[in-house]
Amino acid sequence: MKIIAECGATKSDWRLVSDGTGIKQVLVSGINVSTMSMDAVRAVVDEALEQLCCPADAIESLHIYVAGVVTNEIEANLKSLFDEYFPSADVEVQTDLVAAARAACGHAPGVAAILGTGSNSCQWDGQKIVKKVAAGGFILGDEGAAATLGRLFMSDFIKGLVPAEIADDFASRYPSDYATIVANVYRSQAPSAYLGGFAPFIMEYYSHPYIKELVDGNFRSFIRRSLKQYDTEGGPVGVVGGFAYALKDIFLQIASEEGISVSRIIKAPIEGLIEYHS
Repeated sequence: MKIIAECGATKSDWRLVSDGTGIKQVLVSGINVSTMSMDAVRAVVDEALEQLCCPADAIESLHIYVAGVVTNEIEANLKSLFDEYFPSADVEVQTDLVAAARAACGHAPGVAAILGTGSNSCQWDGQKIVKKVAAGGFILGDEGAAATLGRLFMSDFIKGLVPAEIADDFASRYPSDYATIVANVYRSQAPSAYLGGFAPFIMEYYSHPYIKELVDGNFRSFIRRSLKQYDTEGGPVGVVGGFAYALKDIFLQIASEEGISVSRIIKAPIEGLIEYHS
């Protein structure tokens, strides 16, 4: 049997796989190793493995895809962690971007993008990433993502730039004093998840010109600053992520206006990863 796990910043999807078929699914909290301590990562892993209830010696291989694997040291630390749990299994630690590429493009060349809580993208040659525009995270980048939409909205909110009817509704539904907002953005373990959590509220007002400009501009920024740096004519452009999937009609319209043809938008890459590893 195998374990395949796709761990984004908001949630982690763990699957126990036998003969190419997923036989058990566990959903737990997300993992982003660039913003979380290893103790926090271990707590999520402990929870997932406890719910999978599979003896360590029954697992032949683990394929773990994790957000925030940005250095060799982080990758080595993660591999060491999983080697502790399954010392006799083959362990592969990859980024969530490789997960997206394998799910969206498989073994064929193309461009893969993630649009979830965060965003990322790459050129895929069918086996490996050959070009990658740096994502930058929710402070320096993550254009197009839910967290960036939340950041743009929250920045306007604290400066009094959100139209009154929207701002009043927001304040009536969320803790919105300045101190709480600052603490959640700068001191919490998962600031991107906090900001991304406002996306459903924001989309309730998509018909409002202010919100439409915010949402469309966020997607347009991702396309112009990231996707257009790749050879989008040399293979399909595939997108994965719950945010893109929920807003796929809007994203496809903006992409078309920008001259980008998107072949598919997948809500979550895990099913494609099961197929890839079968």
